[in-house]
Parts: sequence; C-alpha cells; structure tokens
Amino acid sequence: MEFDNSFEVPLGLDETWALLTDIERIAPCVPGAELTEVVDENTYKGKIAVRLGPVSLTFAGEARFESRDDAAHSARLKAQGTDARGRGGAHSDVTFHLEPSEAGSRVLIHTDLRLSGSVAQYGRGAGMVSDLSQKIIDQFAENLAATVLTSQETAADEGAPAAPAPAQPVQMGGIGLSVLWNAILRTIRRLFGGN
Repeated sequence: MEFDNSFEVPLGLDETWALLTDIERIAPCVPGAELTEVVDENTYKGKIAVRLGPVSLTFAGEARFESRDDAAHSARLKAQGTDARGRGGAHSDVTFHLEPSEAGSRVLIHTDLRLSGSVAQYGRGAGMVSDLSQKIIDQFAENLAATVLTSQETAADEGAPAAPAPAQPVQMGGIGLSVLWNAILRTIRRLFGGN
C-alpha cells in the first residue's frame, strides 16, 4: 500500500535537512522508537513498539539510506522489520524531500509499505494504515518541534542541547478511535456512492 504524509518544521531548509539526517538526534522523537545500533553513516538498526488496543507489537529492524541528495534536500530509505513474537513483518520504501513553507520547511513523505504474516491483518484497510501513519507523523512532528525549541532555549541559556526524553510505545487509545472513526466514514461513503 502507498500513502503520503507531510509535516512542518520551524527551521529553514538547510537546518531542517541537517536535523532530519541526524538519525541519532531525531530517533527519540519517533513515538515508541529506539535506535539500537549505528552500523555506518547510512545504515541504522532499531526497534519500535506499538500498542493497538490489547495488541502490542515490537518491530526490530534496519533502515538504510539508499540515496541522499543534500543539495536538493531529498532522500530515499529502505526499512524492514520483524515482530519480536514472530507475527510477521513490514518492509517499506520511503522517499522524502523538503519544500519551503511559511513555518520554515515542509517535509513531504511518500511510503510504499508491505506487511506480511499475521501483522498484515491489522493493515487490511489501506485508509486505516494511512490514518495511523499520519497520527504517528503528527506526534513525531510535535516531538521534533519541542526538541528544536528546547535546544534553542537551552543553547541560549546554557550553551548545550538538552537530552531528549526516552521513547514510549505509541499509545493507540485516542489515535485508535480516530483511525477507526475515519475507517467507518470511508465505508459509509463507499456504500452511498460518496468519495
């Protein structure tokens, strides 16, 4: 399944690019993520925990920059992970690039995601997965903006960046309800011939 997401960062293009390609710095901003190993300058290992109602999933895997154009502020990543309990896996090809915006920079992301095993059952509705990914991106963007603000304040006060808070599993309580509601609305629109 393929879907697009976007978010804004309150920094200029060059500063945003430098931040987004500093994986060690931004990994704690991803809800539920933990960077476990830096293999080389393009390859990273980690895990991400997601709680969807009573189901907990923890994916361990690897992400690698397949290409990166610093001048054009664009990159392509391949990521793959498997659930720790053997319930399946996820493979994705992700491209992203930056554009200027009123807030500073807009990050545009295109994802081609393939789920396997029993995990694929949770992603049967492409709209549901797309909604969920946007909620996670929104949380990431909020965490990233808070990190930027904290770093700016700390640098002004003490001259050193603050350490980010440890990652917590993505909690799907309110997010899950929002995703479920959007899926119900899509079903009703299809039944009655709406878009």
